[in-house]
Amino acid sequence: MKKTLGAIAVFAMLFATLSLIAKAQDHTQTWTGWISDSSCGAKGTSAEHRDCAIKCVKEHSAKWVFVNSDTKAVSNIHNQDSIVPETALGQEMKVTGHLMEDGSIHIENIGPAAPAK
Repeated sequence: MKKTLGAIAVFAMLFATLSLIAKAQDHTQTWTGWISDSSCGAKGTSAEHRDCAIKCVKEHSAKWVFVNSDTKAVSNIHNQDSIVPETALGQEMKVTGHLMEDGSIHIENIGPAAPAK
């Protein structure tokens, strides 16, 4: 009887874990937009803004933000270390991730929105 209850408990924990993983994957979204700095926000959606954004983040304590190309909404980026300025700035990007409770985006994958010519 104890072995049966133990097996049921293990299966219940496994089911709960798999349910949480599936739920997290259901909330994964993809957006297209620009990486900018928190000082400039939506004004930083151009290739020319790249160097300014890097300077603001490195020297003036600004944070990386994501600017949605369709809505122009500016969202904080939860995991700041996911942004590699050399590849993520100066072009429109496709970002895959999920929204955190505070409304920031946790980036899981980031790459150019259009292939390089």
